[in-house]
Amino acid sequence: MINTPNTHSPKNWGMITAFAVVAAILISGGYYVYSRLTSLSTNIATLSGQINSLEARMSSTTASLQNNISQTSNSLNNALNQQIQSSAAIAQQLGNYQQQVSTVSTTVSTLQKLSKTDSQLLEKYSKVFFLNEYYAPAQLVAVPNDYSYSDTKVLKLQNEVWPHLKQMIDDAKSSSVTMYVFSAYRSFNEQSALKSDYKVTYGSGTANSFSADQGYSEHQLGTTIDMIAPGLGGILDNFGDTKQYTWLINNAYRYGFVISYPKNNTFYVYEPWHWRFVGVKLATDLHNQGKNFYDLDQRTIDTYLVNFFDAQ
Repeated sequence: MINTPNTHSPKNWGMITAFAVVAAILISGGYYVYSRLTSLSTNIATLSGQINSLEARMSSTTASLQNNISQTSNSLNNALNQQIQSSAAIAQQLGNYQQQVSTVSTTVSTLQKLSKTDSQLLEKYSKVFFLNEYYAPAQLVAVPNDYSYSDTKVLKLQNEVWPHLKQMIDDAKSSSVTMYVFSAYRSFNEQSALKSDYKVTYGSGTANSFSADQGYSEHQLGTTIDMIAPGLGGILDNFGDTKQYTWLINNAYRYGFVISYPKNNTFYVYEPWHWRFVGVKLATDLHNQGKNFYDLDQRTIDTYLVNFFDAQ
């Protein structure tokens, strides 16, 4: 007789129960895990949505900030450009004012300079303008003996003209051309006495051809000198044939001196020894243009008065 296993034995039921318990635990654990995963997935989805929302808000905020920054930058640039334009306009206006102030200052300086310069120093005398008996230069200085031809007579000259004359004589001497001052300032009365002597000696007609009446002599200005060279025996007539005269013709203008009565002038006979200080600028212009002092009209001459004593 074959024995059939007893499937319902206590031993089999124990195993089945164990398997059931394990299965239940596994099922329960799986459900738990599934539940947790589902919850986590939901949380992740929620968090992702929040992140997306935050990113969208941040993007919107960033765009708004960038727009505000751009607008602010444009506003600042516009304000800066306006400020620059305004500053440029102010600078230009200030420059105009400074130029006007400079012009006014120059004008005032010129007027002050003119007010201190004797207006008669550049007038045409020699039968044209008249100096009265009371006129005398503001300040005269004595010509030192080393520069004067006379050992006994004191020669005088405008104090501001003397430095120009001294420099001219010194420079000529350094070129082996020696000359001296023969005559300088003469007052109204001295000219009157001299002219009277000439009339007695030569007669009125001849005297009038080479000597001015009192009040018409350039010597009364104190800016005019007669030059003489050694070896002439104190006689001026032959000065035009000397190297001293040639040197003066070529160089005197550099020191402000011009010959008043050159050949063929309409006032007096040719006087190569007679030189008048008219200022370096006028003398230079006359030399460069090949003109003489009395060739110019008085209005043109007067424009040089402000530069009368300037060195150049």
